[in-house]
Amino acid sequence: MYTGLLHAHSGLRWIVLILLLVAIFNAFSKKKTGVYSEGDRKLALFTMISTHTQLLIGLILYFYSPWVRFTGDMMGDSIRRFYTMEHTLMMIIAIVLITIGHSKSKKAADAAAKFKAISVFYLIALIVILAAIPWPFRDLAGHWF
Repeated sequence: MYTGLLHAHSGLRWIVLILLLVAIFNAFSKKKTGVYSEGDRKLALFTMISTHTQLLIGLILYFYSPWVRFTGDMMGDSIRRFYTMEHTLMMIIAIVLITIGHSKSKKAADAAAKFKAISVFYLIALIVILAAIPWPFRDLAGHWF
């Protein structure tokens, strides 16, 4: 079960990143058009749903992962510290930012304000997510898939 969830979590990362990039590009490119369509709303919603799904899988992995251990030497071990504290906290912050951005876009009165909320909050969340992913070149036992 752990291996399957780990592969799902790693694979879903690409869907989340692609949806975030598309939603951000869409928001920046349509900000001045003044038209917020149903497709724009669904793109923002599906991006938020995919990040929440990723969070649920990640929380399950958090409790079963051999890398997550609250021990006295955890802070001295960079890999254990990353998975136990840094990765988890940064991803939760990013998902909160995406949720806030989606909520603000729903409540905004005009299209420009909707696109501004999406572009700003989703972009900040994307930066946090990119910093928190255990990329293989960071020597944190991460994989591409």
